[in-house]
Amino acid sequence: MSNKKNKFPKNAKRVFKGEIFEVWQWPQKMYDGSKEIFEMLTRSDTAQVIAAVDDKILILNQRQPDSASAFLSLPGGRREKNETVLNTAKRELLEETGYVSRDWKLFKKISPSRKIVWTIHTYIARDCIYWQTPRLDAGEKITFKLISFDEFLGLADEPDFYDPELTNYMLRARFDKKIYKKFHKLLFGK
Repeated sequence: MSNKKNKFPKNAKRVFKGEIFEVWQWPQKMYDGSKEIFEMLTRSDTAQVIAAVDDKILILNQRQPDSASAFLSLPGGRREKNETVLNTAKRELLEETGYVSRDWKLFKKISPSRKIVWTIHTYIARDCIYWQTPRLDAGEKITFKLISFDEFLGLADEPDFYDPELTNYMLRARFDKKIYKKFHKLLFGK
């Protein structure tokens, strides 16, 4: 993997390559002239989808083999090699829920950690329709349900909602009428 987005210097060397993460290290000159070894992680970008079905939002209740309990989330997952992030979002929505959309918009891009070269892309998929039976990965147990816009915004208070990067915006939308209306229109076009 290259030094994606130049988040670490060109002289960084990959010292470990796992299934999900790579570890990169480099010598870094300190302010007193000494040198220390610095390191960062890289991983594939991920996509998640706020899927609008009529006037509802599609939310997942899922369990993964490495999680102690079930959690609520948006459909989404890791980008595969040679796949665009938008195609990742479309694939994950279809695989996890069986829904598709022809109306996609990139909503947010967030790099949640300065020590991990990784971006979470949040897409909005409007006018979703059910297309097929979900095709879950072997490590997924997922059920989904449709909830109202207000219930969706209320997930910002749920400790089991797996999306700390989006909850700030959801809270702002709950308490700021302008943001509420703008977000609602973005999701539902009304």
